[in-house]
Amino acid sequence: MIRESAHEALQDLREIIGVLRAGEADDAGRPQPTLAALDTLVAEAREAGMKVFLHRDVTDPAAVPSSVGRTAYRIAQEGLTNARKHAPGTEVTVSVAGAPGDGLTVSVRNPPPEGEVPPVPGSGQGLIGLTERATLAGGRLEHGPTPDGGFEVRAWLPWS
Repeated sequence: MIRESAHEALQDLREIIGVLRAGEADDAGRPQPTLAALDTLVAEAREAGMKVFLHRDVTDPAAVPSSVGRTAYRIAQEGLTNARKHAPGTEVTVSVAGAPGDGLTVSVRNPPPEGEVPPVPGSGQGLIGLTERATLAGGRLEHGPTPDGGFEVRAWLPWS
């Protein structure tokens, strides 16, 4: 799972470099995961021992632009990774909702962990990258503690 995440991160970096060099995305590489791959991501998290609930309310999933779907997938992926590291054993809820013209909302939320969780090195870097990714897509990303002491990553992405 770590190897796959690292490979996907490198693919993302190559895509960003391609955009910076040529002004458009390089689709010649390996297919990138989109919203359609969210079920697989959640299944992999469950296989790794996580308790994950997926709520989806998207009017036409096939109509979600691939760039928006890819960003939504990465947000869910990072949110699940963070929950696994910072709140092990908690129930994580991934929600995706939206429609053309309204945009796509992605949320990953977990309650507070039970007991003490040791600090994880490099914490916060993934969220900074996600914020930049959402902003580049024309959206926004917010993250932080919830009133009950848990944590939520929430993004809105444009879908015209």
